[in-house]
Amino acid sequence: MTDNNRDAFGTLPLGRLLRQQAIPASAGILVMSIYGIVDTIFVGLWVGSLGIGAITVVMPITFLIASIGMAIGIGGSSIISRSFGEGNDKKAFRVFGNQVGLTLILGAFFVVVGFLFIDQVLSLFGGRGDVTEPAREYFGIVLLGVPFLAFAMMSNNVIRAEGHPRVAMFVIMIPAVVNMILDPVFIVWLDMGIAGAAWATTISYISSATFSVWFFTIGKSQMKFTRSIIKPDFEIIRETLSLGSVTFARQGTISVLAIVLNNSLFVYGGELALAIYGIIGRLMMFANFPVLGITQGFIPIVGYNFGAGLMQRVSKIIKLSMVSATAIAFMIFSGIMIFTPQIISIFTNDAELIRETVPALRLAFLATPLIAINLLGSAYFQAIGRAKPALILALSKQGFLLIPLIFLLPLQFGINGIWFAFPIADLGAAVITGFYFRYAYKKEKVDVEQT
Repeated sequence: MTDNNRDAFGTLPLGRLLRQQAIPASAGILVMSIYGIVDTIFVGLWVGSLGIGAITVVMPITFLIASIGMAIGIGGSSIISRSFGEGNDKKAFRVFGNQVGLTLILGAFFVVVGFLFIDQVLSLFGGRGDVTEPAREYFGIVLLGVPFLAFAMMSNNVIRAEGHPRVAMFVIMIPAVVNMILDPVFIVWLDMGIAGAAWATTISYISSATFSVWFFTIGKSQMKFTRSIIKPDFEIIRETLSLGSVTFARQGTISVLAIVLNNSLFVYGGELALAIYGIIGRLMMFANFPVLGITQGFIPIVGYNFGAGLMQRVSKIIKLSMVSATAIAFMIFSGIMIFTPQIISIFTNDAELIRETVPALRLAFLATPLIAINLLGSAYFQAIGRAKPALILALSKQGFLLIPLIFLLPLQFGINGIWFAFPIADLGAAVITGFYFRYAYKKEKVDVEQT
């Protein structure tokens, strides 16, 4: 990383800086979203609705394990960004070394646990009935690649904190592109069914991790694998895990949500309902990609400027990011609501699945543009090293609202109660974040300006 890359966070015009950071991040997430859609299309057309159901059960489990890498990456990168803002490069390098060690150890541990308790885990996440066998086959293969995905997700955040957003974009794009190439090879040409989808996914994860290692070893990164920085520093580990716990808690809550949701879907709608949500979930990731990209680009900018005491720039980037994310998300949301039947028909030629998915998707998407408020509010406190408010806001949608609503609303409205729960939770989380953020941000700003 050059000094120019680092100093740009505190000197470049904020609109230009946000574009430089957010566009590559958004592009990477967009490609991943398209991969998820393409993967679901291949499975839906060549394996069937049970294949979509199997992926719906397994993906929250694999991403829960892989989110260890994301949590360590985001938690450590918050420290790295603030360290660069303070001019403390040596600490930033030590943080990276500890991130690598933590990711490898924890990722391997949870994969072993996954293999030892594979049947129990799948059952917990809703792998029941006819979905059980394809889910087991898919999970047993994908689990092999999860440690590689965890390392790639950790690396993505470090590379962005270094000031290389385009390289970080490639880390995210590589698994998506590789998977889209391998899906037709394994699923269609070699006729491997759900196992083919799993092997395509696993190889794609390995490819992304390999690229990350290349960048850190012979690429332009200054973050090199040396004994001096890998040596455990328990204060750095504590702070990394504290801040990373926000991301892991969010993903953990999403996984608990998946347990509640998948089991509720099975109770109220059977395997068909699991397939319906498989399509909805893929489209939600696609619709949210601009907000997620802006959020990822937002974090290092806030972290650096907060560390440098440039609170006026912090205030401006918050407003710019919030307006931009909401406006773009609304445009995508409008397109999905208008062309719902046409979009769903891309995934499947099952007339019943198409008919049932159209109203469900429209209900679930009603308040989607509001997610920018919650995501950026939580990301702000994570960027400045305040784990507690970041955690509260991160859990407000899934933990405090969506999970209870999924338990309660179907009692009165049946399967439609599950779809109603999503917009109600989005609206509630936006309100909670708006009130909490206004109070807490003013307090943080006063504290910094007085020091």
